[in-house]
Amino acid sequence: MVAVRLRPIGTVDDRIRRRTKIAPPRPPAATVEEGMGSFHERMIDESLTSRYSDWIVEALDELPDNFLITDPGISGHPIVFASRGFLAMSGYAREEVVGRNGRIFQGPATERRSVMEIREAIREERTLQISLLNYRKDGTPHWILFHLCPVFGMEDGRVIHFVAVQVPIPRRSRCARSGANGMVYGACRNEVRLDDDYACNLAVDSVIDMDNKALEAEESRKASVWEKEKASNAANSILSTLTHYSKLTGRVVCTKRCSSAGIAPLSSSLNISLGRIKQSFVLTDPHLPDMPIVYANDEFLSLTGYSRHEVLGRNCRFLNGPGTDAGVLHQIKDCILAEQACSVRLLNYRKDGSSFWNRLHISPVRNASGKIAFYVGVQMDENSKCDEHGLSPEMRQLGAVGQVKVAVRSFSSRAGPSRPSS
Repeated sequence: MVAVRLRPIGTVDDRIRRRTKIAPPRPPAATVEEGMGSFHERMIDESLTSRYSDWIVEALDELPDNFLITDPGISGHPIVFASRGFLAMSGYAREEVVGRNGRIFQGPATERRSVMEIREAIREERTLQISLLNYRKDGTPHWILFHLCPVFGMEDGRVIHFVAVQVPIPRRSRCARSGANGMVYGACRNEVRLDDDYACNLAVDSVIDMDNKALEAEESRKASVWEKEKASNAANSILSTLTHYSKLTGRVVCTKRCSSAGIAPLSSSLNISLGRIKQSFVLTDPHLPDMPIVYANDEFLSLTGYSRHEVLGRNCRFLNGPGTDAGVLHQIKDCILAEQACSVRLLNYRKDGSSFWNRLHISPVRNASGKIAFYVGVQMDENSKCDEHGLSPEMRQLGAVGQVKVAVRSFSSRAGPSRPSS
C-alpha cells in the first residue's frame, strides 16, 4: 500500500483567497504602546550609527576606559552606549544599561546636591568633574570621579550626546593597617605621588562586607590630580574617536558649539523636558526665515516615518502633498499672522508616501516675558481613539500644548528668553 502525502488545504477562507487571488489579511496592528516601544528601541540603536560610521561601536569597545554615552534628544535621556570597562566596574550587562537613564546607578546615600550639579551642567551644556557615590548592581556603593562633557553637532550646534567618564576613587590611608599577629589587612600603593605628597592609597577590596558598605557610603572622597587627569584624557580620547567617525559620514561633531547654520539650538535641558510629553508635536521658530522646525519629539517621528535630522530646520509643509487642501493651509497662515491658536483637519503624507488625515492643533508658545518664542503644532492621526484614561483626542492635544507651554516658560524664566523676540 502506497502512502500518500497530503498537503494541508487550509481554511475555507484560505481556499477562496487562492482562487480569487485576494491577498491574506494583514496581521493585527500593534498597540500604541508596543509601536512606540519598538520605535524607541530603534531610536536608541540608531543614535550612534545615524551620526557616525557603522564601525563606531567596535571602535568605542576597544577603548579601555569606563564611560557611558547618553542621548538628550531621545525621550528619557537614555544611555545609548556603555563601555566594557564600565560594565565590568558596575557589574551590569550591556542590555541592562542601554536604554535606561543614568539615575539607575544612584542610591540612598547619593548626595542630592551632586545630582543637582550634574543636572545643572546638562542644562548649561558644559563640562563637569565631580565626586559621586554610585551603586553597583549587587548594591555595593563605590565612589567615582564623574567627568561629563557634551558633544555638539557642527551643522546646527545642537548637543548630540553627552559623554560620562567614570574613574574609581579608592579609599586612601597614610599607612598600611595590620593586626596584632602582623597580618596585613590593607596594602599601600605608591602609584600616585604628587610633589611632596607621599600618602599611600589603600586598595579597595573586591568584596565588601555589610559594615564596610555603610562606611563606603558615609565617606566623602576627593579625586586626586592624577585621577582628574585620567578622566580628562579618557574624555579627549572618546571625543577624538567620535569626531573621526563622524567625519566619515559628513555629519561632523565637535567638542565646542560650532554651528554654522545660524539657527540657535534648543537647550538640552529643554529638550529633555519636552521629551517627557507623550503626544506627537513639533516646535517651530517664527523668528527665523521660513519658520523652521527646531524640535520634533519621538512620537512625531514615529507618526511620520522621518528621522530627526531629516526634520529639523525644515518648514512643516514637507508633510503636504497633492491632496492637501490649500484653503486649510491659508487658514493656518492667517491664524499664525494673528498670533492665534487654531485646529484644522489636514491631509498629510508620511515619508513612505502613505497619507493620513491629521487633526492638527497649532498654538503660540510664549516665554516668561510674555513674548512668542515658538509655535507648537500637535499632530494626531484621525484614526486615533481615546487613550486608556478615556481622554478624547482633542483633550490630549490641549494637554500636550499646556505641557509645552509650562516647559518653555519654566526654562526661559531660569535662562532668559528662549528666542529673540520681535
